[in-house]
Parts: sequence; C-alpha cells; structure tokens
Amino acid sequence: MKKDMKLAIVVPCYNEEEILPETINRLNNKINELIKDNKVSDKSYILFIDDGSTDKTWELIIKNSKSTPNIKGIKLSRNQGHQNALLAGINYVENRCDYLISLDADLQDDINTIVQMVDKFNEGFEIVYGVRNDRNSDSILKKSTAENYYRFMKLIGVELVFNHADYRLMSNKAISYFNNFTEINLFIRGIIPLIGLKSTKIYYSRKKRLAGESKYPLRKMLSFALNGITSFSIIPLRIISYIGIIVFILSFIMGCYILYLGLFTNLTIPGWSSTVLPIYFIGGIQLLSIGIVGEYIGKIYIETKKRPRYFIEEILDE
Repeated sequence: MKKDMKLAIVVPCYNEEEILPETINRLNNKINELIKDNKVSDKSYILFIDDGSTDKTWELIIKNSKSTPNIKGIKLSRNQGHQNALLAGINYVENRCDYLISLDADLQDDINTIVQMVDKFNEGFEIVYGVRNDRNSDSILKKSTAENYYRFMKLIGVELVFNHADYRLMSNKAISYFNNFTEINLFIRGIIPLIGLKSTKIYYSRKKRLAGESKYPLRKMLSFALNGITSFSIIPLRIISYIGIIVFILSFIMGCYILYLGLFTNLTIPGWSSTVLPIYFIGGIQLLSIGIVGEYIGKIYIETKKRPRYFIEEILDE
C-alpha cells in the first residue's frame, strides 16, 4: 500500500454555488477517509478550478480554503470552457502530486469509486477510467444520442472509452505525457487513450444532479461532440471523396437512363429530369462538403494562432 503517495482531486467549477458546499463537504470527508485508512498521504488535497464563474463559486472556494488545509483553488480570468478549466488543473498539479483524480463538481459521479481507483493505482495502473455502467439517469434522447456518438467515433477510428467522460485517475507519469499535447481544440477524453501506459476501468452508476442546472446545454454538447470528431479523425474528409465518386457514378447512370427515355419512350417532361434533379442532388452534396471542409479549415486557423488556452488570475495554495 502506497500510503505516502499524494493524491490531488481536480474539480472544474462554473457557477456551482448551489452544489459546491455539499461537494466540498463530501470530497473533504472522502479524502480524510483515505488518509485515515493509510491509502494516501496526509498531504493530499482537493483543487477547485473556477472557470470564470459569475456567482459566488470563488468566494466559497476562498472561504473553505481558509478553514480546511487540504482545499486549494485556481481562478481563471474568464470562462474558458470545461475542457480548458480541467486542463488548467491537470497542468498545475504536475509534480505537485503522485496522481490525480478528476471529476465534475455536480456530484453525479459516484465519489465512493475513488477508493477503488486508488486501489487500482496501488496495484500499478497508471490510468483508471471511471465508466458508467448504464445511462438510466439520462433522458431517452440523451441516452440514445450519447451511445450512438461513441459508436460513431469508434467507426471513424477514434479511440474512446465507451461511456467514459472525465472521471479518471492519472499518475504523474501520465500527467507528464498528457501535458505534451499542445492543441488548442481540446477533447481530453480522446487524448488520454493516446498516451498508452497500463490502464483499467472502474464501473459505477451515475447519479442525478443534486442541485443547480447542467452547464452543458444541447448547444454546448453538439459543439463538444463536433470538436471531438474533427480533432481526431479525417474520415469525414475522406467521406467527401467517396461521395464524389458515388455521385459521379449515379450521375452517369441517370444520364444513360434519361437518354434511354428520351430516345425510346415518351415518359419524360422535356428538360425537367435532366436539369432539376441533378441540381438538387449535387447542390446538397456540395453544401455539406463545404461545411465539413470549413470545420477543418476553421480548426487549422485557430491552431495556427497558438493563443493561450487560459489565464490564471489567482491561486490559493498554502
């Protein structure tokens, strides 16, 4: 048992004042339980990253850091999004811990699983994925779209852990490897499997949010999903080429068919078939293709700017 190993629990937060007191209380109890059981070092801590919240999230972090030694905090200068907030936490704890566990502040991830993750680390695993064993807490629409998204990502060659989000354990070695990835368009759950190292999975049941509202509405989820697709696969670009070949073949066949109807039957309206149908078909394909290419060009444009992914306004680390 590696009782001298320091654990950092990394928790991104955005406007979580309603749930944060309960989150702090439960995570603090859990880390004290681990210390008492000699599973982690007594220097282990919880790091909250305030992603530019506009409510009292940061004030709550400050208040609890003063009264509880193992509570630390980072305040970003503005809202940079969940993935950048998580990135800030991962970057910061490198060489300040022996391993980290990341999870969201909404307490939907079962924190009792943390004990199992620590045990797996003590067994020699460098990465431990928290994986949902079902999606019963989701609506039918969200459940079907999420599961089909994971299947689609696998189909186009993206290596994802099915039903895994950002609840995971990473050793300091894994953190060091991860911090070598410098892309601006972040899709962390797609990057981690690229690291390699010895990994395993822990299954748990995801709970409903205790308080507050989800900070990931449909618009953000769609944007996040699209970012994942375009960040890790060029298959959509290849699909355009395949569609072009198919359209050429179909156009040739249709041209032969229209020629046959014109020469040997009286079933055609002169000029309509050969003009309108190809325009609709080709026009739709072109618009779709331009949109896909535009997504990739946009990502290239953003990456070439090499802008900072976040700015840290304040750090609570005493």
